[in-house]
Amino acid sequence: GKSSVTVNLAMALAERGKSVGLLDADIYGHSIPAMLGLADASPTAVEDMIMPVPAMGLKVISMGMLKQSRDQVIAWRGPILDKALHQLLSDVYWGDLDFLLLDLPPGTGDVAMSLGNKLPNAEVLVVTTPQQAAAEVAERAGTMASMMDQKVLGVVENMAYLDTTCPHCDQTHRVDVFGSGGGAAVSQTLTTRLGYEVPVLAEIPLEPALRASGDEGLPLLASGSGSAAAQAFAGLAERLATTRRGLAGKKL
Repeated sequence: GKSSVTVNLAMALAERGKSVGLLDADIYGHSIPAMLGLADASPTAVEDMIMPVPAMGLKVISMGMLKQSRDQVIAWRGPILDKALHQLLSDVYWGDLDFLLLDLPPGTGDVAMSLGNKLPNAEVLVVTTPQQAAAEVAERAGTMASMMDQKVLGVVENMAYLDTTCPHCDQTHRVDVFGSGGGAAVSQTLTTRLGYEVPVLAEIPLEPALRASGDEGLPLLASGSGSAAAQAFAGLAERLATTRRGLAGKKL
């Protein structure tokens, strides 16, 4: 659920008047264009620069927009992936942004390492789901970010729970579909491992509308929904938008 978190977080930040760029750095599994209704969109080249595609107040670029056809398969190895990421960062005219969000592939592969070299001052949100298997993968991703001198801002637990109405008592109950405690476990492990606090910043509930909005190309935050998931994204955006970044320890 990293892509759905990235898209809706970008929308929540834009709703707060921030200038937001969105880079789909999952070169193989690019899903950002479809989630924003841009599956058939193409960026415009102006001289030596690429103009990102505007969408609902965002500036968006993805390798999926640069393919000749939607069904074309990208099968590149490390050096070409590195070059592609470099082009998406340096050859795209982003303008003056408040936030540039990058949707990364899972794990600790070539893209994560390349990003650490190209954006050493970037900050990382670790997205996990509650079950233990996902938490362990998220912990490794957070550790990789620290190895690349990036700060881990915190943990987002996606699909944290499901609110359902009981047929027996007509009351709403919380159901832990994928278990519980994954986000807290990642937070605790990374706090111990990295030597500074890595809090749980948000718990995003499992909602059918969140899935449907991604399939329809209209993010949940763009639909005006006041659901629990939309409120969780809004709260996450508020925390990020009001956090000041210092220069201590940064490479200048």
